[in-house]
Amino acid sequence: MPSDAVLYQAAALCLTYPDDDFRARLPLLREAAPQLREFTDHAAVTDAQELAAHYVRVFDFKNRHSLYLSWWRDGDTRRRGMSLVRFKDVYREHGLEFSGEELPDFLPAVLEFAARTGNTELLTEHRDGLEQLRSRLTDFGTPYAAVLDAVCATLPTARPGMR
Repeated sequence: MPSDAVLYQAAALCLTYPDDDFRARLPLLREAAPQLREFTDHAAVTDAQELAAHYVRVFDFKNRHSLYLSWWRDGDTRRRGMSLVRFKDVYREHGLEFSGEELPDFLPAVLEFAARTGNTELLTEHRDGLEQLRSRLTDFGTPYAAVLDAVCATLPTARPGMR
């Protein structure tokens, strides 16, 4: 398990729809991942319906804040299908079969994969997209930016010439 496993698992939970289970886990998330306290403190004092509505405004209306990593590299092109296959292949290489309701490049799924296996390859490969998402969330003024700040801080910096 990587030293950042708890952070990745907590970040995965923070980036999913804030249902009643999420709210029940907030105290544990706050204690387990202090890097996420800016977000968890905000979530704890925000009305449940308001937090849910904010999540929908941030992530569900446009691809500007897409939580699907291959979208940042491939957009809505045919290449994206091959990228999705790659995510599934990496999961299989680690003995996991992706069976989620979301696509395999859904950031919370990738974070959970990294937490469970210690493999940050997919996060690192999509560092550019994560940085773009982080920047756009920051510009949008949402507390979700703090979650991306914490995740990006764990990854190696991009090498010159990499995209």
